[in-house]
Formats: sequence, C-alpha cells, structure tokens
Amino acid sequence: MMLPMIYSRFSVLLHTFLILLVAGCSQISTKAPNSLQIDTSDYHPIILVSIDGFRPDYLNRGVTPNLNKLIANGVSAEAMRPSFPSITFPNHYTLVTGLRPDHHGIVGNTMEDPQIPGVRFTLSNRDAVTDHRWWDQAEPVWVTAEKKGIKTGIMFWPGSEAAIHGVLPTDFRRFDGKITPASRVETMLTWLDRPVVNRPGFLTVYFDDVDHAGHEYGPDTTQITSDVARVDQAIGQLVDGLRARQIDANVVIVSDHGMAATSADRIVRLNELADPVNYRVITSGTYAGIDVNPGQEEIVANALLKKHEHMQCWKKEAIPERFHYGQNARVPRFVCLAEVGWLVEPGDKNGKTTVSGSHGYDNLAPEMQALFIATGPAFKKATKLPAFDNVDVYPLLMMLLNIPALPSDGSMATVRQSLRAQ
Repeated sequence: MMLPMIYSRFSVLLHTFLILLVAGCSQISTKAPNSLQIDTSDYHPIILVSIDGFRPDYLNRGVTPNLNKLIANGVSAEAMRPSFPSITFPNHYTLVTGLRPDHHGIVGNTMEDPQIPGVRFTLSNRDAVTDHRWWDQAEPVWVTAEKKGIKTGIMFWPGSEAAIHGVLPTDFRRFDGKITPASRVETMLTWLDRPVVNRPGFLTVYFDDVDHAGHEYGPDTTQITSDVARVDQAIGQLVDGLRARQIDANVVIVSDHGMAATSADRIVRLNELADPVNYRVITSGTYAGIDVNPGQEEIVANALLKKHEHMQCWKKEAIPERFHYGQNARVPRFVCLAEVGWLVEPGDKNGKTTVSGSHGYDNLAPEMQALFIATGPAFKKATKLPAFDNVDVYPLLMMLLNIPALPSDGSMATVRQSLRAQ
C-alpha cells in the first residue's frame, strides 16, 4: 500500500524506533507516547473547513482579516460553482465524494427512497441521518482514508455520523448546532495534541452560523456580517492553534453554496396551480420536488408544465442536462425551480413569516456561488484560480492524501494550478 504523504517519513522513523525498542527494551525506560522524540516534520494533515452559506463577496465587508490573509498567502478561486440543487447536504456530500447529487444519492435535504419505504429523510430526522443506507451510494474521503490506515477526525460534516460502508471516522461528534465555532475548533485541535502516530491525517470542521443568519435576516444585513466576523475569528483561532503546535497543515476552506434575499411577497403557491389531492410535495422552498398520486400524473403534468411566472417545472427526465439532475430514483417525479429571490410553497403559510434569505436556486446564479481558499505547504502563494465546479475539490483532497481517487465527476484540470511543483 502506498503510504500517504502526511506520514511517509514519520512511518519509516517510527518503524526504526520500534526495532530499536525491541532490541534494547531492557535498557530503555518506559515513557508516555507523547514524550517520544521523533521527527514529525513530514506530518502535514489535510484540514477541510466548511462555512455554510458563505458567499465570496462577504470577504469584501471588512470583517474577515484572517480569511483575507490566507488568500494573500495562498490560493483562492474567483468562485466555486455548487452542484444542483444548491443546498447543504447534497453539496457537502459532493465536496467529499466528487459526485454530483444525482450520482451520490443525497439529492436533497428532504427526500424519500422507494427502497427505504415509510421513511422521509430530513436534517432533523436523527435516525435517517445516521442510517448508512442513505449514504452508501458513494464513499466519502474519510471512509477511503480509514480503509487505507489514515485516521480521520470529523468535527461535523453531513454523513459523518453514519457507518458508511461499515466505516466511521476515528473521531467524530454528533452534530449540535449550539456548539460555538470556537469550541468546534478547540475540539479539533485537541485531536492534534496527541502523539503523532495517533493524530488524524484528514480532518474537517463545519460552521453553520453564517447560513442561519442568511436565512433569518437575509444576506445584506448587519446580522450576517456579524456572524461572518465570528467565523473569521474561529479561522484565526485554527491558524494560531496550528502554529502553536508547529503543525504545517494543508487547509482547504470552502462553502457549499451562497445565499439570496427572499420575501413573503415573492411566493408561488402550488395549491393555486394544481389540486393538492393529486400530488405530494416532498420538498419545497427555492425548488419543489413533487410526487404524484396513482393515476394522476397527466392531470398534474398539465397543471405544472405550462408556463408560469417566476417558476419553471419539469418531469424529472426532462430537467435540463446542465443541472446533472433527475436520474436518481430519489428525485421526485416533478421538479419546479423558482426564479432567484422567489420561493415555491405548497400553499398558504397561515400568517407565518417566510425566511429572509435562501439557497437552492440555479447553481449558476451569481448569488449561489461558493467560496474556495487553500493554503499550506502543497499550495502556491497569492494565486487566483478561475471559477470551477465543486466536484473538483474531491480529487484535490485525495491527491493531498496520496490516495488514488475513486471514480467521480471531478477533475484536476483547474485545481492542479493551485499546487506547487512537486
């Protein structure tokens, strides 16, 4: 097996040390593992950071000195295009598998599967989120790394709580949105305080504050700027923590999608277009996924497939090819996509206030574009990449880990430009 880059010299030295230990055990006193004086200069863990809902233009608000410093000393992209639908779980799984949602199976934050009858997958359904069957259509980075003998530490990432293909990360935490960004970073840093042989080689940390503020207040508010600043401080804490531990890590910072302003005055109501007795709404918001009741497909098609203001609907097999969406069995029979800034809802919300910001729109929309920053010994300095698709992050991570990437929709063509000559 090819040794990963992060451990190559260390593994050889450790092997030599163990031989000497066996040969002279009667003359060597017992020491705690972290007191072993072994050269760890080749330990370069890969740390993947996600800032949910972070639009690249948030960097221009004057509250992100740490992120801007990383850009100046590393690599950034003009933008990173999310996959469709531009929502959280599908795109987080794309980032770590290199597969588009239609191929990895996490086709929405809310979905159903004919092979898992009677269950609706939602972000709040703990039993579903931890059920490997929803995730097993793909293999994320941490599963492949663990199979190759590289320990992983996942501080929140969609899918990390499920034993995908029977494998869990060495370290992970059950998601708890109440845990602050600073505490998330601190937990991850404690994993790096172990003796090198027990440290993870691949780690992730996930921040959701910016996304929540975007939904509640909208992307053009002081509230979201405040949360952008708070997450930037956590990034600074991570950088300082790595420096204090003399760990030269390769850090890749991404977001899953952007955010667009929405309003209660911009809603398309499905019950005004078609009789709800004929269909079931699986998911709604920036796009709607709709399944039909038996024998009602033609009636529903006649209602949905005509021209509508602020929304377009397709049968799943007729979704435009550029979305790479509609072949998976979990995609509902009809998909209706709202115009940016509009929402598609089943019916009257009975006076409830709608969100002030959302995502899930056309993945090429400027408001949906995502963040990409990379820094560390593997990366060039002060380098700007052209826009690329987020499926390309996966082969980059696998190359950094020195593990052959599994077949994916990603390519190294653009992201290779970020790397120093080997």
